[in-house]
Amino acid sequence: MARVELSPAALEDLDRLIYSHSLPTDTKERVRHRLRPLERFPLLGAALSGRWSGFRFVLGPWRWMVIVYAYFEDEDRVVVVTIQDGRASRSPTSSR
Repeated sequence: MARVELSPAALEDLDRLIYSHSLPTDTKERVRHRLRPLERFPLLGAALSGRWSGFRFVLGPWRWMVIVYAYFEDEDRVVVVTIQDGRASRSPTSSR
């Protein structure tokens, strides 16, 4: 089973979203629950392209929340690199 971890930047992103979107107090637990399947299926998320090539994403506890991660197969490790509002034009899933 892969180890799933959040980078410091992803934790900052999540804190920023909690504040700016007035998310509930259990948001971090909801995100943790959403990431749990990546332990067994680290390639579960859709692959990104362009400047995000090499990364994958899953949607968070809300459909607008995009959780971007990298899977390091040789280490059997998933690292969440950012958590973004997918509705934003700068979102990794934006078709720019």
